[in-house]
Amino acid sequence: MRRFRILLVLVTLAVTVAPLALDSRSSAQELEVIAGGELEFQNYCAVCHGVDAKGDGIMKRFLTVPPADLTSLAKNNGGAFPFWQIYRAIDGREEVRGHGSREMPVWGDRFRAQAGGDDAGARSQASGRLLSLVFYLQYIQQR
Repeated sequence: MRRFRILLVLVTLAVTVAPLALDSRSSAQELEVIAGGELEFQNYCAVCHGVDAKGDGIMKRFLTVPPADLTSLAKNNGGAFPFWQIYRAIDGREEVRGHGSREMPVWGDRFRAQAGGDDAGARSQASGRLLSLVFYLQYIQQR
């Protein structure tokens, strides 16, 4: 119940505050998803990838492989954002080729555990969090 309250507060904050920082290219529904993804990013990814997702987080100096600049994923992929490739990399059930050992946490497992198990509801909740994170990354791509 406590987790639900915390999640409710975070979602409410995301829905009311974060969209103010985003531009008008997107609909209200899209902004809700993007804002939720930004919260996930700041809570789980910024420590390595930096608050602006440029790969300069405070943990960078401790990692064997430097964190990627996540704002240039589309640019480095011929202009197309590799949505499902990024989803699978964050989820962790697919290895990221060319990176040696996997230093990035397997967020899919962690999100499913936080959701309380491996039933359909927990998997759906974890997938929603992963999707909002990937939509946020898509949104912040260099133009």
